[in-house]
Amino acid sequence: MPDASARIVRLEPRPHLPRGGLRDAQRPLELWGGLECSHVTIDGKIRDRLQQTGHQTRDDDLDRIAGLGIRIIRYPLLWAHAEGDGPPPADHARRLARLEALGITPIVGFLDHGAGPGGLLPTDPGFAPRLADLAQAVVRRFASLRHVTPINAPVTTARIACLYGQCEPHTRDTPTFLRHVAGYATATAEVMRRIRCLRPDAMLTQTEDVGRGFATDALADQAAYENERRFLGFDLLCGRVGEGHRFWTELTDAGIAVDTLAALAAAPCPPDIIGIDQYPTGDRFLDHRLERCPHEPVGGNGRQACVDVAAVRIPGLQGEAGLLARLREVKARHGLPIAVTEVHNGCTRAEQLRWLMEAWQATTAARQDRIDLRAVTVWSLFGTCDWNSMLRERRGFHESGAFDLRRDPPRPG
Repeated sequence: MPDASARIVRLEPRPHLPRGGLRDAQRPLELWGGLECSHVTIDGKIRDRLQQTGHQTRDDDLDRIAGLGIRIIRYPLLWAHAEGDGPPPADHARRLARLEALGITPIVGFLDHGAGPGGLLPTDPGFAPRLADLAQAVVRRFASLRHVTPINAPVTTARIACLYGQCEPHTRDTPTFLRHVAGYATATAEVMRRIRCLRPDAMLTQTEDVGRGFATDALADQAAYENERRFLGFDLLCGRVGEGHRFWTELTDAGIAVDTLAALAAAPCPPDIIGIDQYPTGDRFLDHRLERCPHEPVGGNGRQACVDVAAVRIPGLQGEAGLLARLREVKARHGLPIAVTEVHNGCTRAEQLRWLMEAWQATTAARQDRIDLRAVTVWSLFGTCDWNSMLRERRGFHESGAFDLRRDPPRPG
C-alpha cells in the first residue's frame, strides 16, 4: 500500500515529472490546486471570477503556485472567454508554456457554472458541438494537453440554475433540471470523443458535489430521492441509465429523447478520475419540524414543507456525514479512481487549515480501505468573492484561499 500517513508533503516543482497521481495509482497521495473561475450571468450582469480575483492579469500567479510545490492544477481555459471578450489565445499559450516550464500539469476546464457564450444552454442544439469544437481546437493548438474537465460539477450547476433559479436559465422545476443534466452529459461525451480523435490517451476528470441528504422520518423518501439524483451525471456518463434506472421515466417524461439516452448507454464515457468537491456544509439534513429552526428559510417539495440545514450541525450523524463516508459511497457505486477536487472552508485561516487536514486524513483513511484515492485539492488558491451568497449579492465578501488578495501582490494566506 502507498504511504497513508496523514502528512502534507511540500514538493518542489521539477521540469520533468513522472506520471503522477493522474495516471499512477501507486504514487503517494498528492496535493493538487485549483482556481475558482465561475462565469455566470445574474440579474443581467456577468460575474467573472477570474477577472474579479485579478488572476486574469497576473502572470506571476503561476510562479506563486509553483512555490507551494503543487504539480497538478485544475486550470481554466473558459469557453466564455474564448468566444467573448476574454484573454486572447496568445495569453493562454504563454500561461500553458509557463506551467509546463514549472513542471505543473493542468487539468483544463472549459465551463465552470453558468451558460455558454451568449447564454447558450445545454438544452440548445448547438451547445454540445460548439463546446466540442472549442475543446478540439484547444487540444490541436496545445498538443501537450491531455487532462480535461469539460464541465465542472454539472449536476450541481443544473441544481443551482434550474431548481434554485440562481443563474441562467433561472428556473425552478425538475424537468428543466433533468434536461440540463442530460445535455451536460451529452456535451461531455462529445468533447471527449473529439479530443480522443487527436489524443487517444486523453483523460476525463469529472467533478461533482456528492453531499448526502439526511432527514427526519417524515422526509425520508425525499432524502432518498435526492441521494439518487446526485449521481445522475456519473450514471449517464457511465452508460448506466437504461429503462430500469431510477430516473428513466422522469428523464423521458421531461422530454429527453430515448435516442439521446440510448446513445449515452451505447457509448459510455466513464470518468478516468471521479472528482469529489467537498465543503463543510455539503451534507444536508431535511427537517419538517419548522419550529426547531425559526431562522432558516422554509422550502419543500410541493407536498411537505421543511428546512434544509447542514448535517454537520446535527448530533448523531458522526460517521455517516463527512468526506470519508462519501468516498466509500462513490467507491461502492462506481469503483473508479477518485480525487478530492475541491476542499474549501469560508472561515478563519485556522479553520481552513483544519478542514484541509481533515480532508487529508479522510483520504489517507480511504486509501487504507483500498479505495483508489489520488489527491486532495486546495480550493480555491486565490480565494473567492461573494460565494457565500452564490454570487447573487455584490458585497465584495472575500474568502481567502492559499493566497490572500487583500494585499498587493497576493500574500500566502
